[in-house]
Amino acid sequence: MRVGIFFGGQSREREISFAGGRTVFDNLNKQLFEPIPIFVDSLGHFIELNWQYIYKGTIRDFYPPTEFYAEEEKQFQLYIESLYNLDNEQISELTAQVGKQVQPYQFSKIFDIAFLALHGPFGEDGNIQGLLEWYGMPYTGCGILPSAIGVNKVAQKELMAVAGFDVPAYQYIAANEWKKMNREERVILFNELMENLGLPLVVKAPNQGSSIGVSIVKEDHVNLFIKSVNRSLFIEELHKADWQALIPQKKIEFVSNLCDIRTGIGLPVVAKSPLTKGAGGITIASPAVLLDFVDEHFQFGHKTIVLENSNGESGFLVEQFIQGLEFSCIVIQEESGKPIALPPTQILKGEEIFDYRAKYLPGITRKITPIDLPTPFIQQIREECEKLYSALKCNVYARLDGFFANDGCIYLNDPNTTSGMMPSSFFFHQAAEIGLNPSQFLTYIIRTSLAERIKTGKNVHILEKRLYDLDSHIAEIANNPIEKINVAVIMGGYSSERHISVESGRNVFEKLASSVKYNPTPVFLTLPDKVESPKIGEYALYELPVNIMLKDNADDIREKVLKNEDTHEIIAEIQTITKDIRTKYASKSILKAQQIDFETLAAKYKAVFIALHGRPGEDGELQSFLGKYNLAFNGSNVESSATTIDKYKTNEILEKAGFLVAKHRLIEIGEWQADKNAILAAIENDFQYPIIAKPHDDGCSSAVKKLKNRQELEAFAAMMFRQQPPFLPEEAAILELKYHEEFPRKVVFLIEELITRKDAIHFLEITGGMLTHKLNNGVISYEMFEPSETLASGEILSLEEKFLAGEGQNITPARFSKYPDLQQAISTKVRNTLYGVAKTLHVEGYCRIDAFVRIFEDGNVETIIIEINSLPGMTPATCIFHQSAINGYKPFDFIDQILEYGKLRAEAV
Repeated sequence: MRVGIFFGGQSREREISFAGGRTVFDNLNKQLFEPIPIFVDSLGHFIELNWQYIYKGTIRDFYPPTEFYAEEEKQFQLYIESLYNLDNEQISELTAQVGKQVQPYQFSKIFDIAFLALHGPFGEDGNIQGLLEWYGMPYTGCGILPSAIGVNKVAQKELMAVAGFDVPAYQYIAANEWKKMNREERVILFNELMENLGLPLVVKAPNQGSSIGVSIVKEDHVNLFIKSVNRSLFIEELHKADWQALIPQKKIEFVSNLCDIRTGIGLPVVAKSPLTKGAGGITIASPAVLLDFVDEHFQFGHKTIVLENSNGESGFLVEQFIQGLEFSCIVIQEESGKPIALPPTQILKGEEIFDYRAKYLPGITRKITPIDLPTPFIQQIREECEKLYSALKCNVYARLDGFFANDGCIYLNDPNTTSGMMPSSFFFHQAAEIGLNPSQFLTYIIRTSLAERIKTGKNVHILEKRLYDLDSHIAEIANNPIEKINVAVIMGGYSSERHISVESGRNVFEKLASSVKYNPTPVFLTLPDKVESPKIGEYALYELPVNIMLKDNADDIREKVLKNEDTHEIIAEIQTITKDIRTKYASKSILKAQQIDFETLAAKYKAVFIALHGRPGEDGELQSFLGKYNLAFNGSNVESSATTIDKYKTNEILEKAGFLVAKHRLIEIGEWQADKNAILAAIENDFQYPIIAKPHDDGCSSAVKKLKNRQELEAFAAMMFRQQPPFLPEEAAILELKYHEEFPRKVVFLIEELITRKDAIHFLEITGGMLTHKLNNGVISYEMFEPSETLASGEILSLEEKFLAGEGQNITPARFSKYPDLQQAISTKVRNTLYGVAKTLHVEGYCRIDAFVRIFEDGNVETIIIEINSLPGMTPATCIFHQSAINGYKPFDFIDQILEYGKLRAEAV
């Protein structure tokens, strides 16, 4: 069955939709379905996307293509709406570079059912559902009515109150009323709201996703209230004094953040100042134009500019703050149509709001399933969710968020008719509790959706035939399973990149699980209980059931496997209720973690995929244990891994071999404590601030900092050499460490010079991937990919920007030159250098090499090597997948090639 996956879209959650659509594309059972990617751009065009672009980290990485950027826009990340007033011919030219634009009347020729992974307005508000019904196309999830209600927070509250649900006190204020108010009138409104609703106040955008345009006012401070309202209406007030205090680079960062559709106001904006008021403001779509506009207007002496998104809200909601436990619950239905609430998940967060960053970045928030309440209260939550699901006429599935208040009331809010579909989203996380992996759950969703669309009475004969065929194929697969290769996917670890390791491992597991070749099992590596400083090989391995693998982060998984508790009675009850679903879609699911040793691992599995980052994993230690049992594994051999994990040693080897590396030196705890001032003096004599400081033997983004002065260097050393895990408050503040940022403790760290442009005409940071192949005579051949250009939003490329969907921007291939011949010549020179580095360090399997490139007027090209990752990140968004796609490898093909190389190496041994 051809499944058209609709993803992207026009809402502010389009990046998460894009990442979710990719998850669906990868996880559909390839024995049952052919996925067809239907990318919806932010102007509403439907594009059958070329598969290579599905694996870009963000929409901005490929659409619009960078050749459509004006020169001054290249420092920003653009959506297509920033290319203002495009005509149809230009749109056609642009879309043709990434795929084929299709019209709704053509849908039936392209796919058999639409899988909806769109969010917010135009995605889960009934618009796309109505369009598909008009053209006779079945689709997944809820129909038009519940979708229209679910996205409108005002309508849903009114309906819920009439239906007898507990609804927090709230007030809706129209945007045009708010804009007419002067400051005194806003103070009066704020006082009335505090009197009627109390503090804190929750301020929301009424027609956005549940984590967009939401803030909490905790104090009796009208300026905070005004700022929160503006955030919900997507309005920003700029003040001259604040703007002029910024250095040029900070102005660029400010505008970038302002234009961010998730946390800023987005584009296009209507700009209003004393110069534009008579014209009602001017519309600005480009961040570069906005930057110039603000600069010029403040130079005229004006003190304030008001920016308002041209697609802002018509009003805002102010709600009573609920004191209690926050949760999210997926409700599905049996084939009979009866709703079943899956175990509700409790959300534990460091901030009051479960915002965009907290929702989607691993390690920021903890999720506990089921919610930490006595069983009768959990049942009450489930019953209330099932009741609302029925009251809103939902079908197939819905995600219901809410609070269990301290007074025992259950407040449900923001019904989502399209849940987030990232690998660890509630959607998959709770389905895993009943034994369904993502591939199996998606099959269930498609099958149930087909059955629901039949009930509408439209195209009944065609849909019944499709449903019969699908049921027949599901039964055939269950009754006649094909033999597959057993692979253990090892994830987790205990480095500062353990959460990214889990993301990598899950992604590899899911790519293999939906294939016809491999039967993967997730295996979690961690420290034994109460061990903090492990000896070599002192770690524990656990085979994971899918419900534990899909916990939010590595720490949650570790807690689960070490406690090894019996199945919670609520989950056991739901597993009993859903036994028929599990039997049909996942007959052999594992529901409990099992500890495993290397001998058993070797007996059960033909190969191991190591998805660990930092130590252990990239250091050769684990490889040595696997080698003893002649288990095939991915990546480099023991010796090469032990070299490349050590950045100082790697620099020394490469420098001796004639490669360009950063000037570098180690700082050890003993010498620092013996004479800190002498060390500082030596560093300041040999290096100039700013300098780069990082661990010498950890992952590529772990605690990498740009230090601008002695105070920051001392703070970095104090944090690195601290005796206990908790952060040192003063030093953490100096280094501006983010909430939940990982910062390891070490006894030595590395100092490097900051690589800069110098007198080059072009300067960029790149990352280059590769794949090795064994020739018949045993010689290794290297397939070097086109490098990616990496763009950091801050001073240093962050962990999130490297690995997480929607966070960073990677341009592949890197933009070495705007002239095709020169572009190819420079790319060849850079790739030849990277090839030499890989060969010098005896890298095998695959790797990622990070570097800076300087391009000079005379044609000279310098490639300065930063580090080599022998087990590069394999998250869905990582750019090694963008690079391998250019060479024709889909992610599964790339992973398959890596495993095949490991198999050939093991056979040779």
